[in-house]
Amino acid sequence: MKIVVTGAAGMIGSNLVHGLNAIGIDDVIAVDDLTDGPKYRNLLGARLSDYFDKSEFYARFAKGEFGHVDAVFHEGACSDTMEHDGRFMMDTNYRCSKGLLDACQAQGTRLLYASSAATYGGSASFREEPEFERPLNVYGYSKLLFDNVVRRMLPTAIAQVVGFRYFNVYGPREQHKGRMASVAFHHFNQFRETGKVRLFADYGGYGPGEQSRDFIYVDDVVAVNLWFLQHPDRSGIFNLGTGRAQPFNDVALAAVNAARALRGQTPLALAAMVQQGLVEYIPFPDALVGKYQAFTQADPARLRATGCAHAFADVATGVRSYVDWLARATV
Repeated sequence: MKIVVTGAAGMIGSNLVHGLNAIGIDDVIAVDDLTDGPKYRNLLGARLSDYFDKSEFYARFAKGEFGHVDAVFHEGACSDTMEHDGRFMMDTNYRCSKGLLDACQAQGTRLLYASSAATYGGSASFREEPEFERPLNVYGYSKLLFDNVVRRMLPTAIAQVVGFRYFNVYGPREQHKGRMASVAFHHFNQFRETGKVRLFADYGGYGPGEQSRDFIYVDDVVAVNLWFLQHPDRSGIFNLGTGRAQPFNDVALAAVNAARALRGQTPLALAAMVQQGLVEYIPFPDALVGKYQAFTQADPARLRATGCAHAFADVATGVRSYVDWLARATV
């Protein structure tokens, strides 16, 4: 089986490459932009058949220069929700994806791609329905526009097309993302460097640290992607989250206790962490007012209806595993 992974050196892309290798798929063509050279580390140990820069891959793929490709995992995108250059965002996330979709359909290649929960934006419901799609930024809009193209073409598609609306993904190989890395990553580094974790205080009707997201461990993201690879008759746009929102306090609690465990220290309750200054609440920034999702929770019904019964890790389990990985990676 020949597979292409775009955004292959990114967080989800690189974990997908390693996941494909783990199930015996080694004919993997990696596509990315390594202007940020250190990202190569995410692919260390991976078995690849080739690598292409994104600047040349898409045109060559459209011409059929790679022969028969069974499936493309399209993870390449600009995922910076604070990027305000709409022209760049639309070219990168929409136009590039649409060209890839057309090429895949022309060649009978399956396409499994990254959408985003940012398509819901200010909505209070998170079902894969147009009435709940209210993006708060051009990133979310670029993803929604492509989802709508997919919706229109699905009835006549000749090969599998699957869009995954990722919720808040965290886990190994995200260190290159800087400010856009997960809160679990930032909490681990804050605690290691300053001895405390900082969370937002009251906002959006939620108490300190109680703003809640659907946090999903990257290993679970990979598992669901691979399940669909193994079920080529399932197509559509699906939420990819746990279906259970948890507050940022839970992430801080898990990160601090996991870090304490590495030092041989006993776990603490959240109240004790706050009392001891290990968790600190800071004022909500004015720059994010009206642009911030205070609550997200995937509705998993459509995903479950496909027969995918994967069990997702909760925050305590996933963050503990991640902190252990980070500790090994930063030794």
